[in-house]
Amino acid sequence: MTEARAARAVSAISALVQPMPADLERHLAPYAARSAYSAGRRYPEAPPDARTEFQRDRDRIIHSTAFRRLEYKTQVFVNHEGDLFRTRLTHSLEVAQIARSLARNLSVNEDLVEAIALAHDLGHTPFGHAGQDALNECMRDHGGFEHNLQSLAVVDDLEEHYGGFNGLNLCFETREGILKHCSREHARRLGPLGERFLLGRRPSIEAQIANVADEIAYNNHDVDDGLRSGLLTVEQLAQVELWQVHYEAALREYPLIEGRRLVHETVRRVINRLIVDLADTTRRNLARYAPTSLEAVRAAPPLVVHSEAVAAQALALKQFLFKNLYRHYRVMRMANKARRVVTGLFTAFAADPRLLPPAYQAADVSDAAAAVTQPRLIAHYIAGMTDRYALKEYQQIFAVDDN
Repeated sequence: MTEARAARAVSAISALVQPMPADLERHLAPYAARSAYSAGRRYPEAPPDARTEFQRDRDRIIHSTAFRRLEYKTQVFVNHEGDLFRTRLTHSLEVAQIARSLARNLSVNEDLVEAIALAHDLGHTPFGHAGQDALNECMRDHGGFEHNLQSLAVVDDLEEHYGGFNGLNLCFETREGILKHCSREHARRLGPLGERFLLGRRPSIEAQIANVADEIAYNNHDVDDGLRSGLLTVEQLAQVELWQVHYEAALREYPLIEGRRLVHETVRRVINRLIVDLADTTRRNLARYAPTSLEAVRAAPPLVVHSEAVAAQALALKQFLFKNLYRHYRVMRMANKARRVVTGLFTAFAADPRLLPPAYQAADVSDAAAAVTQPRLIAHYIAGMTDRYALKEYQQIFAVDDN
């Protein structure tokens, strides 16, 4: 066989084994997002081979520097508090798992859902919400700090992986899903990406799924971490209907289980209840509003929601966590340390930008221009830090070591 004939044979076999990108989305519902009809990327690129545009987005996110850093950014507990608590990385993987399950169940685009879920926390600061609140306060006179906007900045500009552009150059639909919240002021500056916040329109079904999957994941896994840490007790949780119903059901089915096994059995039942209810309620909404396209989804009311009864139960769990976990004195102590570290770093860098790595020092421009750009560069630097890197930077700047 000649080399030419062998190459043609290999090509023919590959075509049979690997479906074309369009075939990978043929099964989707009419209201699903399809990469073939994407609103596009900021910088035009040749279409990918043997994968869809949204699969390419997912792959770029997984290979990004910001995604790797999530391993050492925490949810509630500071990273060094223990090895078994959730990090932003494990949380993002759990959100992606829940979101993909829902997307498959509703015949919408799993790859887009996964990309949004994996990217939604890329812009989070070290030390969870305490770090974010502290950085927002530091940036109060400089446009503020929102982690959703920071996630967008990461994928649009801050990642440095490709020769032709800054950022990851993701599809519009992926970027839209990452931007879960946005003030009207910021929305006006974002062009088409911010229009839905100004017009009262919805994002794709896939973005709506990723949004609710995020809440399902962090509420239930914060319960797990709270119990593991001893900050919450099973006796306290008895007052939460969503928990107690499934706790008692687990004991009825397995009367002899206890400890961690009983906790895990209860948590998985609660998550399953939330997912099944969300899928069922969403199906009813889809039948009621009958969207026939992605544009019809954008014009409809929110479609991916829980039933009223389960939404009330989920809200009660969220309120319980706010009162008993997030405001627990030990968590408040950690939050206070986090605010001190973030505020101290920002103040030191603002007072003397020469303390910053060169890439985060404003270029030699006028004082007026530097006054605008330098605070945002500091925010980018701090937001990109892991918990342990922020603690190390704080020590290097402020600690006096005689050795």
